[in-house]
Amino acid sequence: MDLLHSSGVELVQYLQVNYQDAQSWFTFISFAADLRNTFFVFFPIWFHLCEAVGIKLLWVAVIGDWLNLIFKWFLFGERPYWWVHETQFYANSSLPLVQQFPITCETGPGSPSGHAMGSAGVWYVMVTALLTFGLQKKQPGFQKWCLHVLFWTMFWVIQACVCTSRVFLAAHFPHQVFLGVISGLVVAEVFGRINAIYNVTFKQYLKITLFLFSFALGFYLLLKVLGVDLLWSVEKAKRWCARAEWVHIDSTPFASLVRNMGALFGLGLALNSPIYVESCKGKRSQQFSFRLSCIVASLIILHLFDSVKPPTQREFLFYLLSFCKSAAVPLAAVAFVPYCVSQVVNQEEKKLR
Repeated sequence: MDLLHSSGVELVQYLQVNYQDAQSWFTFISFAADLRNTFFVFFPIWFHLCEAVGIKLLWVAVIGDWLNLIFKWFLFGERPYWWVHETQFYANSSLPLVQQFPITCETGPGSPSGHAMGSAGVWYVMVTALLTFGLQKKQPGFQKWCLHVLFWTMFWVIQACVCTSRVFLAAHFPHQVFLGVISGLVVAEVFGRINAIYNVTFKQYLKITLFLFSFALGFYLLLKVLGVDLLWSVEKAKRWCARAEWVHIDSTPFASLVRNMGALFGLGLALNSPIYVESCKGKRSQQFSFRLSCIVASLIILHLFDSVKPPTQREFLFYLLSFCKSAAVPLAAVAFVPYCVSQVVNQEEKKLR
């Protein structure tokens, strides 16, 4: 593994030295590939354009990130920014200089890359949905081929940018982002074949949420009893990060777990609520103007909502509020916003009568 890691560090150095001017671009790519944007941007857009795609998008994001956490706990992957300081590989030579950035110091294990896995899964769902819509009309074979080439080229360019960004920032080794992309594609492909996710009751959502949380927590506690601390990477991040303020609690393994469980719980609550049935299952919900209004209103409200950050002084309170905040995202986009928009439209129609 030392040879694999050292070659990865060489690539990190090469990118940082030769593409230093692209730092802001790589930082933006990593920010855009964060799953937060799936919840706050992609999900509300797709849900109101095509409900099935929105639901699948959230399931792929949540389950993919949950699996990413389990994989990381199994694989014990290093990260470049701390590995160079702890390895004995460079014992007889000077340590390679690896630059760090404000978003470098993530605290979870490094393999597989969560950004690469999430990006691959989410964009796979969106690209296949775009192709399905684009190929609904009868088109010549050449136009279909061009459409496939266009969208899949876009997909792989995005994945290449995300992977390069994570390596440039010294957050991951190349093999970790590659494994992340493959894992994300597998998760998205599997959920593309599971139609049961579109008819899940709230009771089933609750059971699934409790099972996923209990499994992860139980696995952590079991290994803790056996003397294995699965939060070993947090200590390494705090020790080797260039600046203490770059280590954020929201990058810890349990922070991602509670966010994902909150989002899944909120989706189940929203899809099985009476106001969802009232506002999203009627004739008005088929109107493009209604859907567009819901998209715009959801994006504005969720943007304001995202600006409110849970306090980080107490870990338990932070995790609890993170769960509630994540649960409120699908609740707002799926149930409350459409309901409010429909009420406003009803009032306008009454005035015109």
